[in-house]
Amino acid sequence: MSSRSAVSVCGIALSNPVIAASGTYGYGVEFKRLADLGEIGGIVVKGLSREPMDGNPAPRLYETSSGMINSVGLQNIGVRAFAAEKLPELRGAGPAIFANVFGYAVDDYTEVVRVLEDAEGVAAYELNVSCPNTKHGGIYFSTDCALLSELVAAVRRVAKRPVIVKLSPNVARIEPFACAAEDAGADAISLVNTFVALAIDAETRRPRIGAGFGGLSGPAIKPIALRMVYEAARAVKIPVIGMGGIANGIDAAEFLIAGASAVEVGTANFWDPESPVRIARELDRFLERQKLASVRDLVGTLKMN
Repeated sequence: MSSRSAVSVCGIALSNPVIAASGTYGYGVEFKRLADLGEIGGIVVKGLSREPMDGNPAPRLYETSSGMINSVGLQNIGVRAFAAEKLPELRGAGPAIFANVFGYAVDDYTEVVRVLEDAEGVAAYELNVSCPNTKHGGIYFSTDCALLSELVAAVRRVAKRPVIVKLSPNVARIEPFACAAEDAGADAISLVNTFVALAIDAETRRPRIGAGFGGLSGPAIKPIALRMVYEAARAVKIPVIGMGGIANGIDAAEFLIAGASAVEVGTANFWDPESPVRIARELDRFLERQKLASVRDLVGTLKMN
């Protein structure tokens, strides 16, 4: 990868702007034999909770037209096991390591971050706010600006590393939530998370997913994701990390043009574990064809008129 691909996002140096998205690349270590991790800008590990979680009943994945519905249920080994067993093996692999953090109350998030603050090798935290706050009657952090602000501010008080907030697209307008995250102390935002969706088996008249509803991702959501990234990037001054259906280097370039400073690749990893490496190379070749000295020259260059 050439030097023109190098970027910095909230002070974190990345060899290129392509990051493997949370929930699609395990804890990173599982992919060491499948891809050259050193050629990926970063890896967001699967969501970490304060205690281990078993996740949702099977089936958890269902392929749709130009996409995928998943309802894994945030299965994970817990933050302490990750810090003790997975992170040491991942350190030194090359990419920046982002810890995806989730919970069902503010204290859950802050406790996970406290544990990780003592761990070496984490570059930043990405807060998955698409969870219901059980202390507030099941209201989702991602759909209530006040709850989102409370959560981000609480994590900001305990985190010495950068805090990235991963926003949900399941809202009427994304700008208020992007601004709420920024005002509460977020160093960057990432979007979009999956769209709430339903697939039905007409023969059995039952959902295709064990938990009923799931999250839709993949190329089908890319046009909506691009629009929301553009809107969010115009609303805030902090960096935006874009995602949603990225499958090749041109897709990645489109998100950068919309205003993203970096991108995350998710669903494509399920059918091609080398997707982040391939997409980074394709993006680099695009920059060369465009005669751009730096990927930064592409960011926010959309001409709407």
